[in-house]
Amino acid sequence: MTAAERLAELIACRTVSAPDERDEAQFVAFRETFARLYPQLHGSLELTEFEGGTLLFRWPGRTSADPLVLMAHYDVVPAPAEQWDRDPFSGALEDGFVHGRGALDDKGPLVCIAEAVESLLAEGFEPARDVYLSFGADEEVFGRGASDVVYHLESAGVRPWLVSDEGGAVVDDALPGVSALTAMVAIVEKGSVDVGLLARGGGGHASTPSRHGATARLARAVVRLERHPATPHLSDPVLQMLDALADLVPRPAGAVLRRARRANRPVAELLARLGKETGAIVRTTMAVTQLSGSPARNVLATEARANVNVRLAIGDTKQQLVTRLERLLRGLDVEVERVDGDDPPPVSRTDNDAWRALGDAIAVLGPDIHVVPYVQTGGTDSRHFTRISDSVYRFAPLHMTRAQRDSIHAPNEKVAIETLERGSAFHRALITGLG
Repeated sequence: MTAAERLAELIACRTVSAPDERDEAQFVAFRETFARLYPQLHGSLELTEFEGGTLLFRWPGRTSADPLVLMAHYDVVPAPAEQWDRDPFSGALEDGFVHGRGALDDKGPLVCIAEAVESLLAEGFEPARDVYLSFGADEEVFGRGASDVVYHLESAGVRPWLVSDEGGAVVDDALPGVSALTAMVAIVEKGSVDVGLLARGGGGHASTPSRHGATARLARAVVRLERHPATPHLSDPVLQMLDALADLVPRPAGAVLRRARRANRPVAELLARLGKETGAIVRTTMAVTQLSGSPARNVLATEARANVNVRLAIGDTKQQLVTRLERLLRGLDVEVERVDGDDPPPVSRTDNDAWRALGDAIAVLGPDIHVVPYVQTGGTDSRHFTRISDSVYRFAPLHMTRAQRDSIHAPNEKVAIETLERGSAFHRALITGLG
């Protein structure tokens, strides 16, 4: 059986993380299928299962000091079938791809890890140091699984030498003008915060509405947020990214990138205009994701609510966010009801042996791939590990086109079969390269 065929079976397990869709029987089915597909991994490694289904495997090495942690998660976001060209949970193998929800995020990367470990165990390989595999069951809903794993490791005095989780990928369009293949490795991720906005009204019958009701004032607040994006700024991790890309773009653009430290604001403004990916890297973003008002079609809302999903840029904080929101919403009679989430985690190192080992492993993915540090705009379980490690990197060893990246959390997600084999080779190199 091939890696692609095993991934197809795992995709068929509908491990959807959503309040109204989570089916624990499907998560049990995934774990049972995973154990059947990877018998060496389950037979040789020590397994700790946490409440909710997060799995932590320990592969004992010749020393327990400075271990390696490889991460992935097996829960996925919902996939409305009517929006897809195929059944999102079929795991169809067609046209050189594995199709289905989770192919890229994050069952494909999980299979790359499992394939590497399974093959090395079959060869009788013993790692130089302990290797942990942390597979989350609630990453998509910002659950507690990874936090429980970190508490477990911290209590045992474990401080990982290197942590590798999902994040960037191998791309050929890191910036306009960059034609070289780049391995985009996130050395930090933005903070993730949800803000609840609330507007109150008097209610009543919809046939006799009052001006400036709750929904109207909330709508004005949403529009005001849209019209006043945060000021872009080049944080140090972004500057590291631009330094790495400067030699990969045509000379005029390269000269601009090299001067970014002296021209922070103009370069940040330029990146903000280039596209949504680069724009998100250089500024705090706010997206209204949920709206609610009256429970009936002909009743005026007494309360109208909006959820604003905020991704804090490196250097920004929740307190700064609240201050900015209060200023933006002044005069609208809309209140900030709640603020849930975390500031950005610490930035990981790029001047140590762990970073160099990651680069050496990336080299097996193909010739002339340039390693580029950057800021991850989405959240990952690895943010919890920054508490016990200064070398937490977010990189999926898969080649992803822009269309594939856009399919994450969207319809028609798929992964190239050939890239799964290379992804397994990356993890083999990372494990065998431990000194």
